[in-house]
Amino acid sequence: MKKAYLYTTAISLLTLAACESTDLNQEVKTSLTEDQVMKRYEYTMQHGIRAYNFLQPGFLNIDGAMMASASDEAEHTLETSAIQKFNNGSWNPLDNPDPAWNNYFTGIRNVNKFLSMSDSVELDYLRLDPNAQQQALYKTYTTDLKRTKYENRFLRAYFYFELIKRYGGVPIITEVLTLNSNLGDIQRNSLQDCITFITNECDSAAANLPAKTIDTYLGKITSGAAKALKSRVLLYAASDLFNNPGWAGSYANKELISVTGDRAAKWKAAADAAKAVIDAASAGGYSLATNYRSLFQTYNNPEIIFVHRTGASNSFEKATYPIGFDKANSGTTPSQNLIDDYEVVVDANTAVPFDWSNPAHAANPYASRDPRFGMSVIWNNSDYKGRKVEIWAGGKDGAGVPLATKTGYYLKKYVDESLDLAQGKTSVHSWIFIRLAEIYLNYAEALNEYDPGNAAIKTYVDLVRKRSGVNMPAIPAGLSQSEMREKIRHERRIELAFEGHREWDLRRWMLAETVLSSPLKGVKITQPSAGVFTYQPVNVENRVFTPNMYFYPIPQSELNIQTNWIQNPLW
Repeated sequence: MKKAYLYTTAISLLTLAACESTDLNQEVKTSLTEDQVMKRYEYTMQHGIRAYNFLQPGFLNIDGAMMASASDEAEHTLETSAIQKFNNGSWNPLDNPDPAWNNYFTGIRNVNKFLSMSDSVELDYLRLDPNAQQQALYKTYTTDLKRTKYENRFLRAYFYFELIKRYGGVPIITEVLTLNSNLGDIQRNSLQDCITFITNECDSAAANLPAKTIDTYLGKITSGAAKALKSRVLLYAASDLFNNPGWAGSYANKELISVTGDRAAKWKAAADAAKAVIDAASAGGYSLATNYRSLFQTYNNPEIIFVHRTGASNSFEKATYPIGFDKANSGTTPSQNLIDDYEVVVDANTAVPFDWSNPAHAANPYASRDPRFGMSVIWNNSDYKGRKVEIWAGGKDGAGVPLATKTGYYLKKYVDESLDLAQGKTSVHSWIFIRLAEIYLNYAEALNEYDPGNAAIKTYVDLVRKRSGVNMPAIPAGLSQSEMREKIRHERRIELAFEGHREWDLRRWMLAETVLSSPLKGVKITQPSAGVFTYQPVNVENRVFTPNMYFYPIPQSELNIQTNWIQNPLW
């Protein structure tokens, strides 16, 4: 991917408009006039590629922490990190640790700017030149401009989805705001308006982008990504949170936080959208990865539908390696809540829930677990980077060492185990936004809600569980709708752990009040004699989640300008 410049603006829409008169020259770092810049292919394409910079890989994006540490998946070891505000309930309209509003609206403005520039690019000097080389260049430029337009429209749709899952209905802005814009007329669009806008943009992008990427365009948006985003958006649109505004009490503008209409039709639309991705998988070259562990160490895997590759660094490893390793600071540490949900495999046909009251389970808590556990989590006395990890009290990586895990675990998923931090070694990291396994689970969930008992539900859940290298037993046959719902939710929890889904799944299922207000758990590990360990589950942290937290509050800085806007419920 070409290097692109990144620029920032203040939070408010008014400030976005105020910077209009000078920002273009600043962004592309040229002395040309704005009119000249808007007609130059190379500068316009730089602006179009820059839109990718507003994607937010989930490695350390919340004050050095993963969003998993604001769910029941993990605890962040640094107590002063702003991520803790989500857990203790101290966040508010003036102080939100997640910078989504500013980032995504700035990204939307960048897209709108590019789209307005792209229509003014001057290519007649190529079009009118009969030279074959110039004609070939003209064809390349026009093709690249068209493709980049639809990539940007997809990215704008993605930015809007990230906003609505946090804030509900937000303003749909498709032009570049200036000082001459009537900012007072800008209103929040309804949640349904936003969903319709996003899905329509996905449809346009899917119809105009190639089915698969090629080496020249690795990381670029494809029609499969556009279809996959539509699948995710419609799944949210059918889910409980967007359809049950009763939690908001007497809130007058429920159209900002909910939609109306037949739920069955919404679930069918979500299932159809997921099936469209599945049906196009062959054309896009998509298939389930055969190695779950290495899937998160690569950039170009057939399971990946939408991914963002970061520059070479070792920041994530410093923030995740067990604390006993040189230069490690620790960080996102998996919770016992999550670990307890990895099933115990009895035989090729049977897996059962882990149970601390089962003496065999309690005595050897990591034996025969779902293989994805060992590929995602580092546990006590397991092998990592050439030694046993010592998480017991008094061990190199355990209680008593500053910044050691409080939960009894360290993160393995996404982490490059090969890096030597003492030598400053780095590597490129890839954050997967959408992959095929999610689409299979989207399809199963939606299908179970409007057509329970359909054989395809079990088929697609089992495809995820039984992939090569995981080989989990199939889920039982003959499950009721509610039983299957729980199986699908369990599978999302395990398969998509640490990928930025859990905190939003719990919200859309309206389980967050129960799950995210329950204690975050860990395990106390002791070593009474060499090589012998005891394990005792413990509460690590009491957490807070109240109904107002289903949606983020609109930033107070925005309400100070847009005084006719209404704040989200209960804030």
